[in-house]
Amino acid sequence: MPERIVFTGKQQVELETIDPGEPGEGHLRVRTLVSLMSTGTENIVFNRSFGEGTAWADWVSYPFYPGYALAAEVEKVGPGVEGLAEGDRVVCRYPHASHQVVPAGEAYPIPDEVETEQAPWFALAKIASIGARAAEHRPGQSVLVVGAGPIGQMALRWAVAAGTDPVISVDMVEKRLEMARDGGATHTVRAGAHECEEEVRAANGGELPELVIDSTGNAKVFPAALGLVGYRGRLVLLGDTGYPREQHLTSDLIQNGITVAGAHDKHVTDDWNESIIARVFFSLVTRGRFRLAGLNTHTFAPADCAEGYKLANTARAETMGILFDWRQG
Repeated sequence: MPERIVFTGKQQVELETIDPGEPGEGHLRVRTLVSLMSTGTENIVFNRSFGEGTAWADWVSYPFYPGYALAAEVEKVGPGVEGLAEGDRVVCRYPHASHQVVPAGEAYPIPDEVETEQAPWFALAKIASIGARAAEHRPGQSVLVVGAGPIGQMALRWAVAAGTDPVISVDMVEKRLEMARDGGATHTVRAGAHECEEEVRAANGGELPELVIDSTGNAKVFPAALGLVGYRGRLVLLGDTGYPREQHLTSDLIQNGITVAGAHDKHVTDDWNESIIARVFFSLVTRGRFRLAGLNTHTFAPADCAEGYKLANTARAETMGILFDWRQG
């Protein structure tokens, strides 16, 4: 029986039965294999952790259908669809559900070499790629990624793929730093953003890095991140905090001539859109230049979705990739 995950209210989650319908012209019906929780976005919504008057408040109303990262199998092809056939594996940026009807142009083929469980990371990598564009990566550029959660892991991997060096990851959780090293970080610092400057300088020849990417979505990190940017460097905010009024500038901005750039999922262009990003991402993954192994830490049956969100909210430091396996049950 087709089902989907729904937030019925603040900190309330359940499964509901759906009728996905038939695919029309140019559409596909897909059967989800696994979907990946976006622990940042989804739990901000789940907990309603945002202020009134924010973009979050405008976006979120209940019932809310969370999720935007799934790997699926094409179940039925509608009229006019070319290049995809029943049984093909695809990634789609749609909510957690057992079945979806989606435009064929929004279903991107998964290469044979890529594991089904790794493929949904495309969605988070796509978001981080917008940050990479805002960062204007170049070979040899010194980079610091603040936060080694899911988006931070993806941001770090884009920096590594671009040939930046050194690539430094800062986080307070050792397991996350381990994953950052697996992803290509040249240096890791176990500390908060407010207390890592000395070690960051040591990792970069005594200088602050040219580029800092704040992937935390935590308003209180912003002023600390400004203090970690080198002279005339750049700070990229990759992660929309629920409380932007708590972010504030420091004298570092003017004194050091820092450029601050915001990066958001919606910032696509004709030459950098989901289709192009999917092609580049999967090419890098299949050639071993964008490592995904080891990022998934927990798997739940959809019927146990409440336990999945409970884990994400009570043991966040122990999690990275939380999957819902729709092949169960």
